[in-house]
Amino acid sequence: MRRIAFVLITAVTTVVMGATAALADSPHFLFATNSINTSTGALNTAFKEAGLGTGTTSVGITLTADATATYQCYNKAGNKPQGVPKSVGPAGVSGSANFPVRHGQTTGTLVAGPLSQGDFSCPPGQPLFLDAVSYSNTFVTDQFGTTIHATPDPISAFVHVKISGP
Repeated sequence: MRRIAFVLITAVTTVVMGATAALADSPHFLFATNSINTSTGALNTAFKEAGLGTGTTSVGITLTADATATYQCYNKAGNKPQGVPKSVGPAGVSGSANFPVRHGQTTGTLVAGPLSQGDFSCPPGQPLFLDAVSYSNTFVTDQFGTTIHATPDPISAFVHVKISGP
């Protein structure tokens, strides 16, 4: 009788321990929040992911978005000369990094963008500025394929970031 009880207890313990381990490894994002760095025009997305399990020491996470950017030349007086500003996009931008996992979870911030002005340049003596950025379809995805739609989406901002010139 003792042997049967021991075998049953051992079997139940094995099943329970296996089920607990399986439940602990179910990655999911708790949040992903977008903001724009007005000093650079980049999209910053803060996130938290849990359920990564105690055996995971780091996780690769990627941010993807569709971006647009508006560039403008300015004269020496700081005014916009006649002409239309140059808009770039929409086009995809992304950023990725590895984040340490502690106690089965991780937090961090991913950065993507802004789009480059490409071959757009200003006449001599006029500096080029990034004046506005917009991001939409923002998603955060981990190396296991778990995805969250970051918010707010879309997000845009007027910025005034000097790119080149005097």
